[in-house]
Amino acid sequence: MTDNRNLQAQNESSNVQQQPQQQVQRRGAQQDDRVMVPRVDVFEDESGITLLADLPGVPREQLELKVEGDTLQIEGTVAAFAPEGLEALYAEVRLPRYRRAFTLSRELDAGAIQAQLRDGVLNLRIPKQAHAQPRRIEVQVG
Repeated sequence: MTDNRNLQAQNESSNVQQQPQQQVQRRGAQQDDRVMVPRVDVFEDESGITLLADLPGVPREQLELKVEGDTLQIEGTVAAFAPEGLEALYAEVRLPRYRRAFTLSRELDAGAIQAQLRDGVLNLRIPKQAHAQPRRIEVQVG
């Protein structure tokens, strides 16, 4: 796992808990502003961070990733599926949107983020800046 210096989750409000189906609503927000907070696993190695976010039902076309300043924002809309001619009588996913934001440290290279969405899991690779990566220094005999 990474330490909190490189990546911090941001909360939409003070009562948000980090659970995937948690309904989040800002005070005074409209019903349309409610979102689900996706579960995220974060792994760190010498060269950067890998972030895995669970976004079941979100197609690539409905996924939006943005970096503004030091904030990485993930937003996705669930594509509701119902066979033709049928209507859902019961649905466990009641909120059609996922949203989560992270603060990136200056050690990370936000301009080199790579993203892949496969089987409902978003895989983000955020490399460290060259100056923040460990390097081997050769000692010369002289």
